[in-house]
Amino acid sequence: MMTRHVDIAIIGAGTAGMGAYRTATKHTDNVVLIEGEQYGTTCARVGCMPSKLLIAAADAAHEIDKAPGFGVHIDGNVRIDGREVMDRVRRERDRFVSFVIEAVENWPEDNRIMGKAKFLDDHTLELDNGDRVIAERVVIATGSRPVYPKQFEAAGDRLVINDDVFDWQELPGAVAVFGGGIIGLELGQALHRLGVRMRLFGKFGDVGPLSDPEVKQSALEAFQAEFPFDPDANVTSIERVDDGVSITFTDAEGRETNEHFDYLLAATGRRANVDSLALENTSLELDEKGIPLFDRYTMQAGDSHIFIAGDVTGDVPLLHEAADGGRIAGDNAGRFPDIRTGLRRAPLSIMFTDPNIATVGHSYRELDNLQCDYAIGQVDFGGQGRSRVMLKNQGLLRVYGEYGTGLFLGAEMVGPRMEHIAHLLAWAYQQRMTISQILDMPFYHPVVEEGLRSALRDVNAKLHIGPESPRRCLDCGPGG
Repeated sequence: MMTRHVDIAIIGAGTAGMGAYRTATKHTDNVVLIEGEQYGTTCARVGCMPSKLLIAAADAAHEIDKAPGFGVHIDGNVRIDGREVMDRVRRERDRFVSFVIEAVENWPEDNRIMGKAKFLDDHTLELDNGDRVIAERVVIATGSRPVYPKQFEAAGDRLVINDDVFDWQELPGAVAVFGGGIIGLELGQALHRLGVRMRLFGKFGDVGPLSDPEVKQSALEAFQAEFPFDPDANVTSIERVDDGVSITFTDAEGRETNEHFDYLLAATGRRANVDSLALENTSLELDEKGIPLFDRYTMQAGDSHIFIAGDVTGDVPLLHEAADGGRIAGDNAGRFPDIRTGLRRAPLSIMFTDPNIATVGHSYRELDNLQCDYAIGQVDFGGQGRSRVMLKNQGLLRVYGEYGTGLFLGAEMVGPRMEHIAHLLAWAYQQRMTISQILDMPFYHPVVEEGLRSALRDVNAKLHIGPESPRRCLDCGPGG
């Protein structure tokens, strides 16, 4: 058994861990990065990048399907070669992963350890080979993993998670997707557009991250017009059969229905990778899920020398949040005990479905907790000029503004090219701009952003005829 003493030990070499390493090494060279499986982030291997590659192929196929609406007809058959689709997904995925691996392997070999670590006490980590690392400070960045109900195990070897999809050699004939969140909707729609018979089973009425009931309804109508999607499915039976999986459920008309699929794809959430860390051996205070309680502006667990960052926090499982959290955790681990508040950017979430779904700033669900009066403005993209030109005229955008101050509070949206509108609004939110100030910005013609201007004008008009004694929200900006 070998024991090594270091200033900082970082557990996990994903996006957060890599960010923590880069900033920690600005303070000390005596840092080790411990990885239990393989280099290459969740985003590059099984998340953002391979899913967008699959979506890009699906969008290409969908544009061909939509071409007759413009008077453009393709004579003859359009063929989707599943093997070619998946070959490009894997090749490009591996390319992205190689960049991550190259970056890590360019760091000093003495600073990298392959092995699984667990805590023996607040400062001592034991590796699975028996070696120990005694660290003055520790950053936990162990990520998360997919989880699914035990009921799904009845599908046997036909049960897959999103990680498995990107290693398929060929597209299957039929897939039952469970989960109406970001992963389920993105992958489900992509598979449908690539010719896979797909049915999406949701739960609790969820449609991605949306909480605004009107935006959620608009999104639901758009997706249900394209493929079978029950946002609160009643599934009574899952059975592994010779040719795949048999699923019995109650359909929209209340009838018991049975369908056969090649696979059951579980996209029902993720769990923080804390269960193998033996955190019970530390003095950290844990929540009901076993995750250390921490300050998201310093990433410090309690007042300890241990920091936590990335998906393992169970906070906001997005790459840019993991990168920011890792940077803050590594910086504070490096300068400990001089703890400093780090920059947390405007809340921003984007789904690459078609139409896009996005949320910015405070969600509709959060508005009533802000202790301020607010107004809502909206635009329906069904009649918006540029959207109609592109035959993408569906969706709804709702923006929230505060009475009295006119401050932009947040927005939820579904519609064409919302990924770009969401960025503009996130920048405005982070700058604490008012609705009037945003309206003073330039809007070109004809662009989808003119729809945003319509929603802003709508809420601005309401803000100017608001209640006689509005309550000002003092904590509605970034970090509020």
